[in-house]
Amino acid sequence: MNGSGAHTWARERTILSTLIVLLIVLWVGFVVHRSPRFPGSLTGGVLAVSAAILMVVFSIAYVVVKRIPALRRKIGVRISMGDLLTWHVYTSAIGAILALLHTGHRFESDLGIALTSTMLLTVFSGYVGRHLLGRVSLELHEKRDQLAKIETAYNEAVRELARSPDPLVLEAASHSMFSGWRIRSVIPAMIAGERSQSLSYRAVRMTESIAELEYSIKTHDRSKRVAAHWLKLHIAAALGFYVLLALHIWASIHFGLRWFE
Repeated sequence: MNGSGAHTWARERTILSTLIVLLIVLWVGFVVHRSPRFPGSLTGGVLAVSAAILMVVFSIAYVVVKRIPALRRKIGVRISMGDLLTWHVYTSAIGAILALLHTGHRFESDLGIALTSTMLLTVFSGYVGRHLLGRVSLELHEKRDQLAKIETAYNEAVRELARSPDPLVLEAASHSMFSGWRIRSVIPAMIAGERSQSLSYRAVRMTESIAELEYSIKTHDRSKRVAAHWLKLHIAAALGFYVLLALHIWASIHFGLRWFE
């Protein structure tokens, strides 16, 4: 990832972390503040509707575009999936903040408590998943770039050495991608030779770097799979949240709205 991409990722992480901290502060605020009538007031109702729109509409739009290839190709001409995901992340966090403001810290009904809990679980799991996936993807991209550069330099070194073959170096090169331990076994002999600090030695050092990067990439691939499982938790929490939100909206309408009282 280039410098611009890394800067964008760092900025997004900072903004999102700030929103999450604000969300936590507002949630803990029920210890010192209660306003039982605020959720049903006009202001509370406007906050509720705004929160629902931000958390539901943009989330559904992202999922629909992502799951329908034809729509993804059509929308992708103007808006990338990365931008849609960013909107989904931001609007969900901001919507959760508005939803907490709407509650007035009135956590009295079982439905309200369950709805708030699943909302927070959805946002927090999304934040962690986004952080894990983003961090792992960024590091994986960087390491693959490093690996490609080192492999290019290594191939150039091998071609250079082929012009003046050194049996010891050629044996190391022939096993470099499959038997890293054999490379290490010939290093002392190469260091003792006249060409220990020359191109041959650098080639062997590059094989070690290649092996280390390949191992690191495999480790990051495993981390990416773990993050994918975490994403399933986020999706399950989101589905539960949507069901409870629908019940909450139905209950509010059924028992009567008092926004203009």
